[in-house]
Amino acid sequence: MPQQQPKVSDIPGMLPSEESYIENILRLNKGKKATVYMTFENNDRWNAKVFKGIIEAAGRDHIVLSDLETGKRYILLMVYLDYITFDEEINYDYPYNQGMASYTPR
Repeated sequence: MPQQQPKVSDIPGMLPSEESYIENILRLNKGKKATVYMTFENNDRWNAKVFKGIIEAAGRDHIVLSDLETGKRYILLMVYLDYITFDEEINYDYPYNQGMASYTPR
């Protein structure tokens, strides 16, 4: 009988693949204020743009952000995402936690 390959979650130092997606982290932080930094290559008007607002939803390829100052809602494509900052502590403990791997100090 062939030997089974280990799942990613069984490899030390690795998060289970179904838990490590950005959209899952954003869903856990729905309702929090975030600053989203994006880069749009080959754009003559603006190459980089910053969006601030409340996280309403997130999918595999997008973030829905509502700007409280303007009332606008943005659907931002993940392909342009550089990084996201929060001014408060974020939730990163999954409700379906299957024993997240711990990272060794670098």
